[in-house]
Amino acid sequence: MAKNNHAVAPVDEMLPPGKLFVYGLQHVLAMYAGAVAVPLIIAAAAGLTQAQTAFLINADLFTCGIATLLQTLGIWKIGIKIPVIQGVTFAAVTPMVIMAKTGGMTLIFGSVIVAGLFTFLAAPFFSRLIRFFPPIVTGTIITIIGVSLLPVGVNWAAGGVGNKNYGSLSYIMIAAIVLLAILLINRFFKGFVSHIAVLLGLLVGLVVAIPMGLVNFSGVAEADWIGITTPFFFGYPTFELGAIIAMILVMLVVMVESTGDFLAIGELVDKKIGQEELTAGLRADGLATALGGVFNAFPYTAFAQNVGLVALTGVKSRFVVATSGLILVILGLFPKMATIIASLPTPVLGGAGIAMFGIVAATGIKTLAKVDFEKNVHNLFIVAISIGIGLIPVVAPNFFKLFPSWSQTIMHSGITLGSIAAILLNAFFNGSKGAGDLDELKANAGMRE
Repeated sequence: MAKNNHAVAPVDEMLPPGKLFVYGLQHVLAMYAGAVAVPLIIAAAAGLTQAQTAFLINADLFTCGIATLLQTLGIWKIGIKIPVIQGVTFAAVTPMVIMAKTGGMTLIFGSVIVAGLFTFLAAPFFSRLIRFFPPIVTGTIITIIGVSLLPVGVNWAAGGVGNKNYGSLSYIMIAAIVLLAILLINRFFKGFVSHIAVLLGLLVGLVVAIPMGLVNFSGVAEADWIGITTPFFFGYPTFELGAIIAMILVMLVVMVESTGDFLAIGELVDKKIGQEELTAGLRADGLATALGGVFNAFPYTAFAQNVGLVALTGVKSRFVVATSGLILVILGLFPKMATIIASLPTPVLGGAGIAMFGIVAATGIKTLAKVDFEKNVHNLFIVAISIGIGLIPVVAPNFFKLFPSWSQTIMHSGITLGSIAAILLNAFFNGSKGAGDLDELKANAGMRE
């Protein structure tokens, strides 16, 4: 527990270097598995080599660190200056997978840059419009995100799409062991250990897979000890209207999620979060996302699981999480570590993926539990139709194949379609009435990812 300095607000307290490192490392471990999951998904979709996958992981970790430093330390009117760690959002996975398959990595980075700039410019306006994004909308969107990602985890568990031994019992066994390890850790441990259950589950799966000959460390020896994340490593960004619109919609969801986390952390650290602070935090999300597109990375948001870690430890200093950002930057400069992570067998990731993506869906359902379905039966239609539309690309991938080519990025993203439906249906049935205030967002913070 951190001691409060009466002369300094707890959120601004500077702890001794040793404590900064230990508490900061704890935050990194709590979010590490989620941080590396997205680049692994995108690399697989884009068909990247092991070396390219390692570079993508390093770039993501490096930019995670920059984004976290930006939020916790702040520059000008950018950064909310509370202990919030930043990571790549799962909300962007499905659109980015589609872009990776249709336009390659440069299409992803082009849309990310534009969406980041949009977020930066829209931040002061969005902070005023938050009432139009109540739990009925955010809960529906989060549920769609989880359900849309579950097929990825299931295919991983079976060995990966295209694997000639797809569905092998050995693959499924390894995935089951990882999933069981995660469940046992969550059942019998609390606090810090339970926060890194996914990471520990991956390690268990790795130990099991090595003697089975399923782990390939051939690229580790050749990987450099130190590597610099160079801008536009995969080529200069390309821009497509459909991809840009899809990513902007993702960032609208990110702004809602980040706002909830900002408010929750503000309450934990006894710092009032008003419109000015929200604007600064959302600007940092936008700037970090734009930088992500430049440095071969992705859209960034506050990681909800770390909200619970602040509450658990009682350590309120933003400099603790700033130290986490520094650790992430350092990790992003060691390709050997990233190559080891890239060597994880697909079934190992599958066990963890089922757990992570299932939890995202369950979190959306938990958020929807806060919604009144008895007095307002229209809410049933909002959820039902939005999820139904959002699942069209999941259950029928060719449903929109005859639509114009410019619309394919949007039409093939269940998250994008579901988000549009939820926002429009809520506006149609409810308008801004009962759309939720800051207290409702606080109540729902920490129930995402």
